[in-house]
Amino acid sequence: MHTSTKKWLFIKSSSLLLIPLKIWFIIKLSSIYDKDYISIVNFFSSQPSKILFSIFIVVAYFFSALTISEIFEDYINDKKIKNVANKLLNIFAIVIPVITIIGIYNLS
Repeated sequence: MHTSTKKWLFIKSSSLLLIPLKIWFIIKLSSIYDKDYISIVNFFSSQPSKILFSIFIVVAYFFSALTISEIFEDYINDKKIKNVANKLLNIFAIVIPVITIIGIYNLS
């Protein structure tokens, strides 16, 4: 399978996976929006919320890295700059979710 076909399939599958996760997050966010700090920490400390939010963050950053990478491919002509931009994007797409997930798992 060609690399661009794989990338297209990953973009489409991650966008489909993001739909139920976004719906879950919007519903939960609206329920904890006006709550105090303890309620929010309790929400993110519960096991299903930790797991679902972790999956949501990983898939969202994966999806955004793939789509931004496509923008780099289309609009950056210099190969070196494109490679550096893609490498930095991939680093941030790994580091930021890991830091977020570690922070959530250290709440309790």
